[in-house]
Amino acid sequence: MPLRPRPEVENLQPGFHGGLNQAELKAAGLSPETVLDFSVCANPFAPPAEVRKILATVPIDRYPDPEATEFREYLAVKLGVAPENIIAGNGAVELIRLTALTYFSPGDSVLILEPTFGEYKIASQIVGASLIYQWGQESDNFTPRIEETVSLIRQCHPKGVFLCNPNNPTGHYLTREEIERILDACGDGLLILDEAYIAFVDQGWSALGLIHRGNVILLRSMTKDYALAGLRLGYAVSNERIINALRRVCPPWNVNALAQKAGVLVLKDSGLLERCQQEIGRAKDFLVGELGRIGFSLIPSRTNFFLVKVTSAKDFRSA
Repeated sequence: MPLRPRPEVENLQPGFHGGLNQAELKAAGLSPETVLDFSVCANPFAPPAEVRKILATVPIDRYPDPEATEFREYLAVKLGVAPENIIAGNGAVELIRLTALTYFSPGDSVLILEPTFGEYKIASQIVGASLIYQWGQESDNFTPRIEETVSLIRQCHPKGVFLCNPNNPTGHYLTREEIERILDACGDGLLILDEAYIAFVDQGWSALGLIHRGNVILLRSMTKDYALAGLRLGYAVSNERIINALRRVCPPWNVNALAQKAGVLVLKDSGLLERCQQEIGRAKDFLVGELGRIGFSLIPSRTNFFLVKVTSAKDFRSA
């Protein structure tokens, strides 16, 4: 009898993400350098050349700092929180899975507002959680129905609620009042608020004050903000009790030395993100205008990305 994985793993379906697939490009006779990739929602402008130069001096013959201390200290100053309120991750995806491993058990119910980032579902399935979905409707541009969300939470009492704000892929951005209503309904349940794209929202509001409620985890992505996707760097902000629990589950040396140093360098450049935001805004306005001019239907978005209706997405990507 062959050794079998846990049923949750054996039945797990792979997630689908943006980004270039080397095998796909090879089959099409293309090289990555020849392709403009619109399937990812990151900052398209490369980090400063100085970052590349300094990364060449980072020692790779020693283990990285397991606590990412310097990165967390710089980040704490920028955010106005204590370093103890931050845990660094190998991208936000690692932190999503750490959260599920730390807080969810087989049979626990988890609410996911769809359509959204597919890793919430996968992380919950890995630990055997029972999923509850609330789907938005195309007829109203997938706009979240907060009254329905609150009612569903009060009815089902989920152990956790995954909420992407602004949402990937719709670009919808919920107000502070809407998030607080959802949080109030959660009771003792955990709200995982994924703010990976918060830097690309004009006139956004700060959710950092919510971490003292005791049941909120904020997820952020440095790779999206600063064009560091190949290095994988993200972080979570929460109260110290939750951060300590995540640390107990976190693998040692989870953030490599290059990623830690790059994180510090871009945080030191206080104007980098603002300069990129202006360029991204102009590029988005141009792209939205041109896609509309040639007949594509777009869903309004508060972020640097947006949904475009293309009939068969698989066929469109291949073409």
